[in-house]
Amino acid sequence: MGGILCGVLQFGYALNPRVADKIVAGTQVGEYLELNRMWMDDVAPRNSESRAISYSIKYIKKACPSVAWIQSFADERCGALGVVYQAANFYYFGSHWTTFYELDGVTYHDMLLMAHKKGGQRGVYLRANLHRAVKHRFRQFRYLYFIKKQWLRRCKISPLIYPKPGKPLPHRRGKEFLIFP
Repeated sequence: MGGILCGVLQFGYALNPRVADKIVAGTQVGEYLELNRMWMDDVAPRNSESRAISYSIKYIKKACPSVAWIQSFADERCGALGVVYQAANFYYFGSHWTTFYELDGVTYHDMLLMAHKKGGQRGVYLRANLHRAVKHRFRQFRYLYFIKKQWLRRCKISPLIYPKPGKPLPHRRGKEFLIFP
């Protein structure tokens, strides 16, 4: 805005890119992206997040024609249920629990405890000071956007209704998963 950077979106692959096929059948590396990070400064106008996502998707359609779908997660740790993804017409596919550690005012994902070689200095620091860290468990809400709409039929699980503040989370009973028609 006015020549000042007010936000950023980072797209890439998931931590384990080959598991994409477990979500959307037949997905190969290069046919999906993950919106790994999104940040907008509070000075950005209302709805800037969903507008930035929309512009990004339009760019990806042209620049990366092999990409069929995008995955992202809303993080309960940040107080979010994914309203930005809901506004951007992503489908909601449930949530899972993730452990985070808070240490000296910094938050660390628990994967740093296991990623000895890939965890870098952050992982080394967390492992060395784990006895001082405060453990937290939060949900992460999975959202998918289908650039190629017909790929929705390949989903191995069906979308759920959007989660809303103050309401019970939509869920699947037991291990029942419905295939989207």
